[in-house]
Amino acid sequence: MSDVPFGFSPHDPDDKSGKPGDNPFDFSQLGNMLSQLGAMLSSAGTSSGPVNYDLAKQIAFQQLSSTTTTVGFAADQSGAVTDAVHLAEMWLDPVTSLPAGTRTTEAWTARDWIERTIPTWQRLCDPVAQRMSGAWVEAMPAEAKQAAGPLLSMLGQMGGMAFGSQLGNALAQLGAEVLTSTDVGLPLGPEGTAALLPANIEKFTEGLERPASEVMVFLAAREAAHQRLFTHVPWLRQRLLDTVEEFAKGIKVDTSALEQLAGQIDPSNPASIEEAMGSGLLEPQTTPEQKAALNRLETLLALVEGWVDVVVDAAVSERLPGAPALRETLRRRRASGGPAEQTFATLVGLELRPRKLRAASALWKLIGDQHGVEVRDSVWEHAELVPTAEDLDDPLEFAERLTNTRNALEDPIAELERTMRESGEKPEDGKPDES
Repeated sequence: MSDVPFGFSPHDPDDKSGKPGDNPFDFSQLGNMLSQLGAMLSSAGTSSGPVNYDLAKQIAFQQLSSTTTTVGFAADQSGAVTDAVHLAEMWLDPVTSLPAGTRTTEAWTARDWIERTIPTWQRLCDPVAQRMSGAWVEAMPAEAKQAAGPLLSMLGQMGGMAFGSQLGNALAQLGAEVLTSTDVGLPLGPEGTAALLPANIEKFTEGLERPASEVMVFLAAREAAHQRLFTHVPWLRQRLLDTVEEFAKGIKVDTSALEQLAGQIDPSNPASIEEAMGSGLLEPQTTPEQKAALNRLETLLALVEGWVDVVVDAAVSERLPGAPALRETLRRRRASGGPAEQTFATLVGLELRPRKLRAASALWKLIGDQHGVEVRDSVWEHAELVPTAEDLDDPLEFAERLTNTRNALEDPIAELERTMRESGEKPEDGKPDES
C-alpha cells in the first residue's frame, strides 16, 4: 500500500540527484496547486467549518430548480395549511393530556424546508465531518505536514466541500419528498413551528384516491402531535439529537483507506473529490458503542412515531373515512426506509428506520387502555420511565410495572420503605422484621 498522501508524488527511482530519505514532495507544483485550490474554494462560498453549508445549499437549490417548477404557492394553500392544523389541534385536545405545542403554522416550499432545517443538519453532520477532516491530516507523515504548510488548511476546506456536495444532493432529494417538518422523525425545524409542504403533499396525494383536504388534515394532525411531544417533553428533542451526535462521534476512520483515496484525487478537478469520497473506501467501521447508540436511537424514534400513530388514530379515525388507509400508507413509508434513511446512511453512516414502530404503537395503545390517557402521556415526563427496546418486546410486563416505577420516581423514600417492608426489613436498621 502506498505511503504517499494526497498532494505528494513518489520519489523517482531513476532520479540520481536525490538522496534516499529526501522529501518526495514536488515543491515546484505547490504554487499551482494552491492557486487551483484557491479558485475552487472561492467559488464555493465563504462557509467555514467541517462542512461547506453554503455549497450544500447552492447544490440543493440548483437541483430543485431543475426538477421542480413550484417556487411558491397560492395564498389559499397557505390558508389551507393553517386551517388544517387548527382543526387537527381541536381533534387532538380530547385524546392527549399534552397541550398544543404549535406557536406558528407555516406552509413551506422545498427551498423553505432546506433553509429552515439547515441549523439542525449542521448539528447532525458536523461531528462526522470533523472526524473525516481530522483524519486527512492524521494520515500524513510528519515531514509531509511540515512541507505542505498552507495546503493543510485547504485540504480541510476540500473535505468540507466534498461533504457539502453530498449534503446538498441529499437535501435536494429530501426537500422534494418530505411532507412536514417532522416527516423524518427528528425535530429538524424551529421549535414550536408546525410546517407542511403543500406541493409535496399534492404529489403524495396522487394515486391515493382520497380527497386532498382529507390528506392535508391527516398530515396536519401528525405534525401537530409531533409538536406537542417535542414542545412539552423538554428532554426529548435534545436526547434525539444527542444520540445522533454520539453515533457520529464514534466513527472510526481507516487511515490506510485515506492513503489509498489520496491517489484518486486530482486537486484541479472538484468532481474527482466527490467521486473519491463516494467510492466506499471511507465507509465507517461500526463500533460496539455505535451499535448501542443506534439501538437507543431506533427505540426512541419508534416510541415517538408509535405515540404519534396512536394519538392521531384516536383523533381522526372516526372523522376521516380514509384515515386507516392513510395510517397504513405512512407506516409502510416510514418502515421501508425512504429518503431519510438514505440521507443518514450516506452522510453519517446511520440508518434511520424505526423498525419496531408497530410494537411501539401497540405498547402505547395498551398503556392507554389499562391506565388512561394521562398516565400514558406522563410516561414522557421522565427519561427513566420511557420504555426500552426490551419493553417493546414485552409490552404487558412494562404496563404492569409502570405504576410501581412511577411511585418510585415521585416518592423514592416511600417506595424504598414499601420495598423493605415487603422484603421483611426494617427501614431504620435494615434488619429483618421479627414482629
